[in-house]
Amino acid sequence: MAARAIWKGVIVIGRQKLPVKLYSAVQDRTIHFRLLHRTDHAPVKQKLVDAGSGKEVGEDEVRKAFPVTRNQLVALDEKDLENLEPEPSRDIEISRFVDPQDIDHRWYERAYFIGPDSDNGDYFAIAEALTKTKKEGVAHWVMRGRRYLGALRPEGPYLMLITLRYADEIVDASSLEAPGGRALDKREVSMAERLVEALAGRFDPSEYRDEYRARVMDLVETKEKGGSVKVKKFRPRPTREGALTSALEASLAGLGRRAAGGKR
Repeated sequence: MAARAIWKGVIVIGRQKLPVKLYSAVQDRTIHFRLLHRTDHAPVKQKLVDAGSGKEVGEDEVRKAFPVTRNQLVALDEKDLENLEPEPSRDIEISRFVDPQDIDHRWYERAYFIGPDSDNGDYFAIAEALTKTKKEGVAHWVMRGRRYLGALRPEGPYLMLITLRYADEIVDASSLEAPGGRALDKREVSMAERLVEALAGRFDPSEYRDEYRARVMDLVETKEKGGSVKVKKFRPRPTREGALTSALEASLAGLGRRAAGGKR
């Protein structure tokens, strides 16, 4: 099935304007459940309730508030919040071009494909230029009442736009507790390096899947047919002092046996 555009915009680079269409590059595969009443299996609904009186509250009687301290809230009106929304626009403004390594993986959030909405020549010329120069564009745009920061990058002959998190959303590694305890053992480091080298290879995403989702779907299919499933609970093994060295040795030995078996 052909992809469907979810939004239209215009990439603006200096004086050049390029009409484009946005397509989602990912899809939500999260398991979603419906809530049912235990006795008659009728669907149940969540309602807004006054915490003080316990009475149901209509949506037209609700207002938003922002917590400034544990015991203090600032009430806000919808009209005030609407006035703070950015002006509607279809422009995807490119403010600069940067090296891809300048954008840490922590900044990336959600990916969109960008397709041409008019002349293909300019579109593919930009994609080719980004590929040859090995650059990514820093983009700003407004979509559905929200202002976004993103990275414009080539994806083969096409363009991709990835939303980025803002600086105050990123946690720096310096905030972590400094390493402590005993000094690193050279033997452990050496074995860890050998383990990394033994497992080195290319990343193939088709080798991995959401195991929980697969088990849930298997359970649903089995129960739909009237069967039952016994689920074995996972019980972690207790760790002990020196377990790292033993685990590394066992892992290397297992990889060695596997490699020997593959040479038959």
